Amino acid sequence: MPLDFTPIVDSWRFLAGGLMLTLALSGLTIVLSLPLGAAIGLARCYGPKWVSWPLVFYIDSMRSIPVLVVLVWTYFALPIAIGVTLPPFWAATLALTAHISAYVAEIVRAGITSVRPGQSRAAFALGMSRMQAIRDIILPQALVRMLPAFGSVFSITIKDTAIAAVIAVPEFMNRSQTVAGQSFHPVEVFTVAMIIYFLILFPVTRVVDMIYTRYAYLGRS
Repeated sequence: MPLDFTPIVDSWRFLAGGLMLTLALSGLTIVLSLPLGAAIGLARCYGPKWVSWPLVFYIDSMRSIPVLVVLVWTYFALPIAIGVTLPPFWAATLALTAHISAYVAEIVRAGITSVRPGQSRAAFALGMSRMQAIRDIILPQALVRMLPAFGSVFSITIKDTAIAAVIAVPEFMNRSQTVAGQSFHPVEVFTVAMIIYFLILFPVTRVVDMIYTRYAYLGRS
């Protein structure tokens, strides 16, 4: 069967608009998820017991429920519960942020607990407070160790934005489906979509790996 990419060329502005929305959705989700997940991870490691239990429940719940279910519930059920209807874009942002933050929290916790306890004891012996030891000794080492996992989180976040198509967010995958349906050329459209996702995600993972390789020595203790 001969391939015809004319519908893609004719609709490139329409598809480019969807791609920009995909990048905006994924970027906003990452910007919100990193500090929220870091705060949850730190609270789980250093917070009181009564804070740890609900955080563990939240993390385990988000990791046990498919992101599609979280997205659909946020868009259709949450407005009924709170009485406020969220636009599709913001419903997708909220759902993805809630989901990704749980994984970020676990990455932060794993990074912190991977630092040997002797590092903290040495800091206390030097007269550092607990906050100083966390800020100046533990977190710098843990952050380097977290980099490979963060690279995976960035990739997962960008890929998960495609699920927002089910609630009519006009992102790249949603618009690709529209073009494929109108042109009757799904092979060409979805092949190009797959290549574009690859061209976005591959450099992200490679750059994170390069940064980690360069600064990996800082995480050794």
